[in-house]
Amino acid sequence: MPLNRSTVLDALDAVKLPSGESLVARDLVRALVIDADSVRFVIECATPEEARALDAVRAQAHDAVAALPGVARVSVALTAHGPSPRQAPKSAPQGDAPALKIGRHPTGDAGQGPQRIPGVQRILAIGSGKGGVGKSTVSSNLAVALAREGWRVGLLDADIYGPSQPRMMGVTKRPASPDGKRIVPLQAHGVTMISIGLMLKEDEAVIWRGPMLMGALQQLLTQVEWGELDVLIVDMPPGTGDIHLTLCSKFDVTGAIVVSTPQDVALLDARKALRAFQTLKTPLVGLVENMSTYICPKCGHEDHIFGDGGVQAEATRLDLPFLGALPLSVEVRLAGDGGIPVAATDSPVADAYRRMARRLIDSGF
Repeated sequence: MPLNRSTVLDALDAVKLPSGESLVARDLVRALVIDADSVRFVIECATPEEARALDAVRAQAHDAVAALPGVARVSVALTAHGPSPRQAPKSAPQGDAPALKIGRHPTGDAGQGPQRIPGVQRILAIGSGKGGVGKSTVSSNLAVALAREGWRVGLLDADIYGPSQPRMMGVTKRPASPDGKRIVPLQAHGVTMISIGLMLKEDEAVIWRGPMLMGALQQLLTQVEWGELDVLIVDMPPGTGDIHLTLCSKFDVTGAIVVSTPQDVALLDARKALRAFQTLKTPLVGLVENMSTYICPKCGHEDHIFGDGGVQAEATRLDLPFLGALPLSVEVRLAGDGGIPVAATDSPVADAYRRMARRLIDSGF
């Protein structure tokens, strides 16, 4: 029997969930790709908790497909299309009874030089000239990939107006503040992380002027108990503005990565981000081309829908390291929406992030 979509789905139809239904009957199989003798697919659950509970089912699905004639390699990712259910606040908060106020005017002597964060060896800013190029996706996956390479990694969501890391990292718990000053960060996928999105209601908008933004960033950097970190990745807001100025002028930032898609319009804005970091005397670690190529999950056809090689050519022109080309993949979208970054899975799509993490470590930035 030839290896095709129907034979794979027939094999998966025999894999039963704890409820007695099959994976196929529950319509949990997503992004099924057959590439010669390699098969990869995603099992998409309702919540991260349900996904974690189905690890044994994932193994059964892997073995069922691996047993098919002509299959040499199988990759199965577990993900979720929704976040964990938010817990209702308790009448007596545990450990954070003192009020923690985020968003105030920055403090400190404006004449002081850039300060270091105790215990943090490196600060890596990840920016972009415009929104929608996947900067936050790169930040979360690179953080997880570095952690899987053995580094102690922190992730700070500095996109105050549009924080997305809580969803992407699958975190919903509110950080504790024992004394109303110190902030205890959360852990996810081996990464220590914090975001203002964890301190607000999910649909609450942040309507702050520049000084409050700068003060909030200062608090998230200096009042969080980061511990000992090899690198703190800062997911910057798109464009250039108060957050960039505060981070790069007040703190000892080791380097910056600029993310762009290949098309000319995105590169125009990426050049502005590069120029901003240069103006702020922040070393440029390299450029990343996101959404570099798209592989159809049904037929396997590859297409450069946003152009080809534009970011790599720009890196060559500016004599900057090109850190990698990342695919536009439904697996990445499903994983990010479900709170399990694709870099935390064994999917082949995760290999690009692992290679990028390895390049960064080997560069000694």
